[in-house]
This record gives sequence, C-alpha cells and structure tokens, in this order.
Amino acid sequence: MGGKRCPHPRWRRRLREGVSGGAGARGRDGCARRGRGGRAAVGPGRAMGNVLGPAAPRAPRRGEPLGSPGSFDELHRQCKEIFPQQMEGVKLIVTKTLSSHFQVTHTVHMSTLGPSSYHFNATYVGDRQLSPTEVFPTLVGDMDNSGSLNAQVLHLVAERIRTKAVFQTHQAKFVTWQFDGEYRGDDCTATLTLGNPDLLGESALKWVATLNVGYGGAHASYYHRANEQVQVGVELEANTRLQDTTFAFGYQLNLPQANMVFRGLLDSNWSVGGVLEKKLPPLPVTLALGAFLNHWKNRFHCGFSVIVG
Repeated sequence: MGGKRCPHPRWRRRLREGVSGGAGARGRDGCARRGRGGRAAVGPGRAMGNVLGPAAPRAPRRGEPLGSPGSFDELHRQCKEIFPQQMEGVKLIVTKTLSSHFQVTHTVHMSTLGPSSYHFNATYVGDRQLSPTEVFPTLVGDMDNSGSLNAQVLHLVAERIRTKAVFQTHQAKFVTWQFDGEYRGDDCTATLTLGNPDLLGESALKWVATLNVGYGGAHASYYHRANEQVQVGVELEANTRLQDTTFAFGYQLNLPQANMVFRGLLDSNWSVGGVLEKKLPPLPVTLALGAFLNHWKNRFHCGFSVIVG
C-alpha cells in the first residue's frame, strides 16, 4: 500500500478479494476505516459492489415521439436538389417580385435539339405560412408560347388536411387532371389521389362502389373502367333468409376498330360464359353470339341473336 501496512489482516484480505467493490476509504494511517456493523466505509460516489445487494435496475428510457414525415412530395426533395439538371442551348430566366404575395417569371429557351420556347409563370401565395416550404393558399400557373398550361392549386382545408389540384392542357385541350387529399398525423401521413377523372368527357366515371344492407342480406358491387377498351366489375350478394352467398366477376373488352364488344363472366356457382357482339356498318344491325357453361351442374347452352336499330 506504500508507507505503513494496515494492522488489520482481515481488512487487507477483504480488500484483496474485492468484497468492498473497490478501494475503501482510508484514515490518516492509510488503513480502511470501519463503518457501522463492522463494514468498511467508502467515500461518496464509490460503488459498494454486492455488499449491500444487487444494484437497482436502471429506469427505462422514454423514447421521443416520432414527428410527421411530411408531404409525399417533400420526401425526396432534398436529395433531388443535389443533382444537377441537364442543360442544352441557351436559356434566359427573368423573375420579378410584384408584391409579398405575387411573383412572375419569364423564361426564354433557345434550344439546339428542338424548337425554341417561351414560358410565362405566375405564382401567388397566401398569408398562412406553416413552414419555409408551405404557404397556403398557393396558386401556380405556367403557360408556353403554344398555349399549353400547367397549373397547381394548394389549399389548407383544416389543420391536418391539405388538398392539391393539378391541371394540364395541351393547346387548349385538357390532358391531365389530378386531385390529392392529404392528412397529416402526429407520426404519419396519408394521401388519397384521384388521377385523370376527365370531368368534361365521357370517361368521367372511372369507378363506382355501392353497398346495400337490409334485413334480408347485403349486396355490394364495384365497377372500374381501366381505359377505353377494358372495364371490370365485381359483385357480391348475401341472402340471410336463404343462407346463400354468391360472388361474380365480369369484364368487357371493346374493340372499336373491329366494331366488336366481348363480355365475360365467372361466378362462384362454377359458371363461365361470354357474349360476342359484332356491328355491321353501315347497316344498323348487330349480331350477338353467346355461350354459357356450368361445370357443377354440367349444363351448357348457347344462343344467337340479331339486333336491328
């Protein structure tokens, strides 16, 4: 120990065996002092090892709550801003801030690969700013020299609900319509998008879902128009009185170049069927041929019809 040796062999043995969990407190003579009950007293902040029993378990750390991930459009923005944009030809951009809410931009691009173009961009922002990149309402419009327009409208409906509408035209003809609804939770973001509804044309009806519930059962159906040629439908009907449930899947294929329409069916009763319709222009005549087969009952029937008018 250096200097004097402790006159107490028992304490020297305990210190060597590590019972005290470390070097004990020593008096002026360099020997360990005794506490109450014959135990070696230690200074403040020193561990007693297992002399006083096992140490108390550490309190679990409380995890900090996760924040909202933000908008889907902003998830990759910081990474995309790092990459350089491809440039060719000569481009001139002039931006003019008219007020704290309104700004216009003129862009002239003289290209070496395609025709030159001119773009006029106007941006309006409202008074409610939630973050450096979120100001509501926001209206952005961009029009080129051919009359094509790209426009966006962003609006804060409620504290957690945001909406966005995107419109795109090509030479006075609507090309793209898109509507987004976004919900911001404390640690999540949910977005619902309706794309290209074409409200001014015949294809406005893209999908329809219905559900009827009564004392006798329930009837649900779903219709979806994938494009001009393909349409599908699903139907589910449950009858509580007869204790019977049926499911059916149908589809329709339109072949306008061949003046033909085909409709197919598959249901839970092991039935398959199809009908082929053929128009005969310039005559107002339509020929139809159909065939159905029930595998479970081993029944088959077919038919032929002529439709005039």
